[in-house]
Amino acid sequence: MKVGIVVPHIFMQRELLGRVIFSPGVQVLRLANSLQEQGVSVTLFSPGEVDTNAPNITADLRYFKEELAARGDDYLGLLRKHPLTFITLARQVQSELIAQAYTMANNDQLDIVHIYTNEEDTALPFAGLCNKPTIFTHHDPFNFLVHYKNVFPKYPHLNWLSLSYAQRKSMPAGTNWVGNIYHGIDPVTYQPNFGGTQDYAAYLGRIIEPKGVHLAVRAVKQYNKNASKPLKLKIAGKHYSSKPKNSYWEKLIVPELNDPMIEYVGHIKDERDKQEFLANAAALLVPSIFEEPFGMVLIEALACGTPLIGLDSGAIPEIIEDKKTGFIVEKKGIVSDGKRQVIDETSAVQGIAEALGNASKISRKSCRESFEQRFTLKRMVSEHIKVYEKLTK
Repeated sequence: MKVGIVVPHIFMQRELLGRVIFSPGVQVLRLANSLQEQGVSVTLFSPGEVDTNAPNITADLRYFKEELAARGDDYLGLLRKHPLTFITLARQVQSELIAQAYTMANNDQLDIVHIYTNEEDTALPFAGLCNKPTIFTHHDPFNFLVHYKNVFPKYPHLNWLSLSYAQRKSMPAGTNWVGNIYHGIDPVTYQPNFGGTQDYAAYLGRIIEPKGVHLAVRAVKQYNKNASKPLKLKIAGKHYSSKPKNSYWEKLIVPELNDPMIEYVGHIKDERDKQEFLANAAALLVPSIFEEPFGMVLIEALACGTPLIGLDSGAIPEIIEDKKTGFIVEKKGIVSDGKRQVIDETSAVQGIAEALGNASKISRKSCRESFEQRFTLKRMVSEHIKVYEKLTK
């Protein structure tokens, strides 16, 4: 079986992957490399070269780089200063990769084409010109951005993979789902530490309002009011203080850092540092307000044997086994103003604080076992192979 996996997002190149948060890029490398090891012939299409054991077809970035040089910018500099120009150039690169993959399929060089990223809207209208099966994996809620929300309902008949059953809710009824495949990671990547310090609660992720970091702060402060052994909250992740429209970090998080029990530890990139951060935590807090399509950090924490405490947003209840691997806290008073969800924050904070009081009752070995049973790379790869085989028969 010859599989073409297309990741046309401009961040998918060695030069950028270490500088940005792009979890689909990390996951697709794991998928492509493991498929290749399982004997599946994989060709990985990406804008620039990436570290993979699969044949890697890249786009011609010459003209993009010439434009950057003429402006005295790099990729991220152009994205910050002139986003429309950046997106226009990126779309040209994406179109080139998708055309290459579909042409190779039509020439019998590929048996199936898997578009694996958020920039598949260019690939959708041309899928009908490919005479081999195509399949699509998207990595955000389907209604997350306006241009996605408007285009997806035109193509429910195509082959779709979901990351969670919650992710499917924003697609039209009758969408042709050919599988639901949870993300997975190699069990050796993260190891449990059942005897860790467990003297802090952890938050790991982007520091933006939809992720609810301010709720984690309030919950830990409330828990500490009556706790015999108070917990620190250690916040790790990338904040966006440089964005003029994003004052969340300065207004809601920075003032809280004056409290010695609230600590910002920076943006953790190295997997060994991430393991230490997660494995020593009493619990990982996932207070997301928006409908999470999956949540990689949850399975990373489970791999480390760390209990989870999360709001019932999107896929979070699909990952947490309530009272076995952590606690699911119900969101109440949900109202939408068309742009965001507004919840009863007092109730959410109370629920998270109460769950923190019971976190020590969760077996850390059960957390690791849940990971090994449900979220390994081997399982993820085998489920992809089954879907590919089904579509190519």
